[in-house]
Amino acid sequence: MLSTGRSSNGSAPTLDNALSILIIGGYGTFGGRIVDLLADEPRLTLLVAGRKIAAAQAFCRTRVARATLVPVAFDRGDTLAPLLDMLKPGLVIDASGPFQSYGAAPYRVIEACIAHGVCYLDLADGAQFVAGVGAYDSAARAKGVYVLTGVSSFPVLTAAVVRHLTRDFSRLDSILGGIAPSPFAGVGLNVIRAIAGYAGQPVPLRRNGQAAIGHPLTEHRRVIIAPPGRVPLYSTLFSLVDVPDLRALADLWPEARDIWMGAGPTPEVLHRALSGLAWLVRLRLLPSLAPLAPLMHVATRRLRWGEHRGGMFVEVRGADAAGKAPQRSWHMIAEGDDGPLIPSMAVEALVRRALNGQPPQPGARAAARELELGDYQALFANRAIHSGARDDRPDRRATLYARMLGERLADLPPAVRAMHAVNGTAAASGRASVERGRSPLARLVAAAIGFPRAVADVAVTVRFEAADGIETWTRTFGTQSFVSRQFAGQGRSQHLLCERFGPLTFAMAVVVADGKLSLLQRRWSAFGVPLPLWLGPKAVAFETEQDGKFRFHVEIGHKLTGLIVRYRGWLVAETKTVTSQNP
Repeated sequence: MLSTGRSSNGSAPTLDNALSILIIGGYGTFGGRIVDLLADEPRLTLLVAGRKIAAAQAFCRTRVARATLVPVAFDRGDTLAPLLDMLKPGLVIDASGPFQSYGAAPYRVIEACIAHGVCYLDLADGAQFVAGVGAYDSAARAKGVYVLTGVSSFPVLTAAVVRHLTRDFSRLDSILGGIAPSPFAGVGLNVIRAIAGYAGQPVPLRRNGQAAIGHPLTEHRRVIIAPPGRVPLYSTLFSLVDVPDLRALADLWPEARDIWMGAGPTPEVLHRALSGLAWLVRLRLLPSLAPLAPLMHVATRRLRWGEHRGGMFVEVRGADAAGKAPQRSWHMIAEGDDGPLIPSMAVEALVRRALNGQPPQPGARAAARELELGDYQALFANRAIHSGARDDRPDRRATLYARMLGERLADLPPAVRAMHAVNGTAAASGRASVERGRSPLARLVAAAIGFPRAVADVAVTVRFEAADGIETWTRTFGTQSFVSRQFAGQGRSQHLLCERFGPLTFAMAVVVADGKLSLLQRRWSAFGVPLPLWLGPKAVAFETEQDGKFRFHVEIGHKLTGLIVRYRGWLVAETKTVTSQNP
């Protein structure tokens, strides 16, 4: 049991063999995920509390757990003291909410925990609620317990990422961040109530170095979440949200001139509809969207489509000791059902650290300083969650693929990495085989682009010319050549590699996995006009190393033509003539 008394030297609470945790809202959206994350720990007793004991019992029966699960009846309108006296938990986790509407006594649970010498965590997403918890710091220290609020992605993960990105900054000027949940993540009614409550309402934030007022869901930015070497999310519209970061990060980095946090829910059509309603509140045509929360909740549960993937980004700008103005960003993508677990992972990390003898120090505060990025990465490693940092102002003298892949460039096989070390003029030669589609339309398309004729074995050379951020590739199969140009995408193709064949441009994700560099098509256009992805050709393209040689495989087809061309083979780099690109 976690010690509830004050230690003699004022140090953090100690831990014995087991920890009993009372989880308020334990079978709800976030509480249930906390249970799932901690269910493998046999030293824990998880008291799953909620208003309906039958629901708590049903929830516990459906879990296969090494922890002990105990259903408990508790209503927030009840007095917590008798329950604490009876159950004697070492830790209370409030996972219910919405914290923005806790009424006249919003800190009654915290007050009860401190009075009984019980530690406390919550997942509060309300900036005002989190900011007010500091008033209980002296009382918590006197009892020797910790009271941590906002123990979620906003602001714990955000702050950890900012510290990681700015480790060599001499000054931090701006922080921009956002979360893009999967449309299939399953957002609870209390979260929707919180969003409806602050939509369009004035909230304080930092802008242009001064205290300012923002209006959630009426201010927007478009961002592409793209960890290096991974398939990015599609371009996502983010809207300002009222989260603890707006104040907590300003306290941590008072020199920051701009702090902005957003959410990018999908489908975008519903997002824009919500933004339109928020504008009615901002213009004082509606007092609040709170009465619409149940309808909004139904809409988010029934109108869902798109990729079952979510993500998060943090971008920082500032200055370093050398007088440069770095701009860096951190990107994270979670596949499938792993994404919804991330907001609860800060609680998991803190509980596991406490079990291992490293509990938080006593006191009441926002949790923004409690974890580092490494704590999260250890939890991400066991799930389909991928993250990485980008230098958004890279050295223009770096090669195109070095700028695209950043830290993931080192994960490429040596032969593949060497083939893309083009900083001037280079060439490679080898052998290849070529197959062509037999339909008349496939032949017409192949001829128009200049793809090589079918041949079982042919000499192939590739000439690379890099200048001003553009690589020109001239591929020659025997005596037949065709040319393409590669460059970094902009706008909605940001972080994608674009390749242009005449009037056609394809924007592709550069993916590093299983010893391969693959190009996956994400957008395309003809004569500069964007076209639907389903209308375009399908391509399979990857590079790898075999027997010390660079190997390539390219296959292009279309549902109307079938196979258009397939060519594959090997190359060996020739002596390079290096010329510097314009800086």
